[in-house]
Amino acid sequence: MKFVKRESEQSALRKDFSHAFSDLYNRFFDDDFFSTDLARTDWNPRVDVFEKDNSVVVKADIPGIEEKNLNVELEGNVLTISGEKQEEHKTDSKNYRHMERSYGSFTRRITLPDNIQQEKVNADYTKGVLTVTIPKSKENGAKKISVKVS
Repeated sequence: MKFVKRESEQSALRKDFSHAFSDLYNRFFDDDFFSTDLARTDWNPRVDVFEKDNSVVVKADIPGIEEKNLNVELEGNVLTISGEKQEEHKTDSKNYRHMERSYGSFTRRITLPDNIQQEKVNADYTKGVLTVTIPKSKENGAKKISVKVS
């Protein structure tokens, strides 16, 4: 008589889960995942927003974009940065095996504090970093209201 050891249900489920997770992990990091089509979709630049004593500063990383394809607008207290990064077209006969650089149009909208001076905005684009500086108004918009007791 031969004895056959049976796996418990939990052990079988663990093996199934382990196999499924391993498969998902391997497919995610497979070279085919980072296809050319993925790299060409819309993208959003990384943005930092911080306040100084007298201004609000917005920095956006947008390397490789030409000035003519960059637009910065301030409407009310909403700053909109938009543009398009064009794909480089070379007549080279290189066949890409891996492509991660993104191309296409983007739009970022950042809501700023209410106490800004719209007419004194300054934008500078140097080494792929757009820096927009918006001075704060001296008035904070708050007004003390006296309460009368009746």
